[in-house]
Amino acid sequence: MRVAVIGGGPGGLYAAVLLKRLDPTREITVWERNAPEDTFGFGVVLSDETLGGIEHADPEVYRALQAKFVRWDDIDIVHRGRTLTSGGHGFAALGRRRLLAVLHQRCRDLGIELRFRTGAPPAAELARAYDLVIAADGVHSATRTTHADIFGPQLTTHRCRYIWLAADFAFDAFRFEIAQTEHGVAQLHAYPYASPSGEHPDGASTVIVEMREEVWRAAGLDRCDERESAQWCAKIFADALRGRSLRANNSSWIAFRTVVNARWSHGNTVLLGDAAHTAHFSIGSGTKLAVEDALALAACLQEQPDTASALAAYEEERRPVVASTQRAARASLAWFEELATYLDQPPHQFAFNLLTRSRRVTHDNLRLRDPGFVTAVEREAGIESATPPMFTPFRLGGLTLRNRVVVSPMDMYSAVDGEGTPGDFHLVHLGARALGGAGLVMTEMVCVSPEGRITPGCTGLYAPGHETAWRRVTDFVHTSAPGTAIGVQLGHSGRKGSTRLMWEGIDQPLPEGNWPVVAASPLPYRAGVNQLPHALTEPELATVREQFVRSAESAARAGFDLLELHCAHGYLLSGFLSPLTNRRTDAYGGDLHARLRFPLEVFDAVRAVWPAGRPMTVRISATDWADGGTTARDAVAIAEAFARHGADAIDVSTGQVVPDERPDFGRSYQTPFADRIRNTLGVPVIAVGAISSWDDVNSLVLAGRADLCALARPHLYDPHWTLHAAAEQGYAGPGAHWPLPYQAGSRTPPTGRTDAPKPRLALR
Repeated sequence: MRVAVIGGGPGGLYAAVLLKRLDPTREITVWERNAPEDTFGFGVVLSDETLGGIEHADPEVYRALQAKFVRWDDIDIVHRGRTLTSGGHGFAALGRRRLLAVLHQRCRDLGIELRFRTGAPPAAELARAYDLVIAADGVHSATRTTHADIFGPQLTTHRCRYIWLAADFAFDAFRFEIAQTEHGVAQLHAYPYASPSGEHPDGASTVIVEMREEVWRAAGLDRCDERESAQWCAKIFADALRGRSLRANNSSWIAFRTVVNARWSHGNTVLLGDAAHTAHFSIGSGTKLAVEDALALAACLQEQPDTASALAAYEEERRPVVASTQRAARASLAWFEELATYLDQPPHQFAFNLLTRSRRVTHDNLRLRDPGFVTAVEREAGIESATPPMFTPFRLGGLTLRNRVVVSPMDMYSAVDGEGTPGDFHLVHLGARALGGAGLVMTEMVCVSPEGRITPGCTGLYAPGHETAWRRVTDFVHTSAPGTAIGVQLGHSGRKGSTRLMWEGIDQPLPEGNWPVVAASPLPYRAGVNQLPHALTEPELATVREQFVRSAESAARAGFDLLELHCAHGYLLSGFLSPLTNRRTDAYGGDLHARLRFPLEVFDAVRAVWPAGRPMTVRISATDWADGGTTARDAVAIAEAFARHGADAIDVSTGQVVPDERPDFGRSYQTPFADRIRNTLGVPVIAVGAISSWDDVNSLVLAGRADLCALARPHLYDPHWTLHAAAEQGYAGPGAHWPLPYQAGSRTPPTGRTDAPKPRLALR
């Protein structure tokens, strides 16, 4: 087998080493356009997991690297002159030049041909002469660009500028430091990569300085050369650097670019490392991902019967791992982009927020690493000892919730008569979840009119019998689950109405018995599938507004503790907010201020009749996940408008506005939108979106990213999710009330014998 490798970075070199070691008969050539000693950046951080893979695959490479590793456990976070340290993290780093030198020597020892100062021939040309072409040609991959029609790259440039520099001494921890300059906030990321030696008498550290694009320009750094940039950074972070200078190495200010590809291979050509994907440096993953790619590619070529099967297996194995890493990296880079919004947090909360920013380090995980640090964060937040953050009370308007868990609104499509009346199912469904310990239980979207229903199975609050039926539910909750609040979500389906029950075909029109649908503009949800909605006239808008008012009055009489106005997910009020669904030319369409007009009119009318002592919230879609739709910046403005009109909290969801959306699914994937609203505006928020564990809830609350967390699917899986979370954490305080008939189940049942006799003798 003849193998061509384009690019002599760590990923390409290590792939060559592994392939040659597995089969010495392979002829492998590596092209690298730079000289052997040329490199960009300084240090490389590798995880224990990656190092374990290297050790297993090639002990010689591992031993050569291990001799130069710098290891440390601590992270120092410096903010406003105060340093907080968290331990137990476990890092290993070494110089990038050292890493390349080890790989160069290993290639030579194995008989791999290295062609330095030589640009590789085009991938298509190599593919005709070689059995396998590995394109490891970096973030600016010529291979990927040339064959963009096949690989389908999507490149996203982000909002910060950063520069790689080095300090000629070794920090004793991973250091994050914040500088508030006259131009805005700058941050330092620094870590050691060399211990004191002949080459580095005082050791050496990588220093990355990052800031928002507008801060970079205001500081004049867009006009500075390499030397001037290094001097500016050294001055700003003089205390951290102990008055020492910074050195550069072909250093320039860069805007980070996330690379995603629809495909990673084409024929016998395959992308590897940054050519295939990138992940922000703040989680230290570039070299790690490239090395892990090389390990997976080599293994798949060894295991599969032919190259095509191997490349398919390689992509299938690596794609979900990379996608997960990229989600974490995007969360981390977004956190640093919005760093200025967190600066007023208390010191320990700020540090905890930074450490958990990617959602990979969590409250429970950090407690294992450094219990003293987490205890200090909780103490600063006023949390009583042995109380998980999720079980602290929260005041929302005139309502005090005993914990931070919300049973999220979930459409049940189970009205008993096809006319919107809740029945026994709703009593049992909502009653069970109220008994399960959540601080707040929300109904599904309750419709304000017959034509405002999504499906014939949706409940309402527009007929005389509805109020009585809902009163039966609220009475049960207040009587049998005292201390649990129950809220009603009011909404109108808009253009997404008159459809089948979810399990019969979600968003599909009824086979018969359809009713006319209305919307902000005459745009069907799916052209050729769903009805063309009627665009509401001003008199009709007034009618809809009065329907919301009558339903709110009925909800108050029915005994609900909280009312939420549904302005999300493409339903009627959401349809007014999004530019993708509101094309009106009257006073209710146009810019965001005009698009907000009708939803705010409805909110004001409902707020006027809703009892003053009971809170009101608003659910919004913070992004449409579609080009030209609502943006995260719009979401902040929308939230601010509702808060100004008296909303007690914003329930921050996303999407479901247009069918061609492209959500970035993943654990807690919607929470950054809630975080941004909360920390930009200081408005209480309810976070939703694949929050699946009590550890997630603790992390979000303690970090100050959310005040309440709404969970849907976990409560379908386990109606007693909150009480079980308390039992699993050993908590038995007032934030988790077990109903008297259930108290015998308040301890986790034993799963098997754990007290087997231990060995007493050791025979030699």
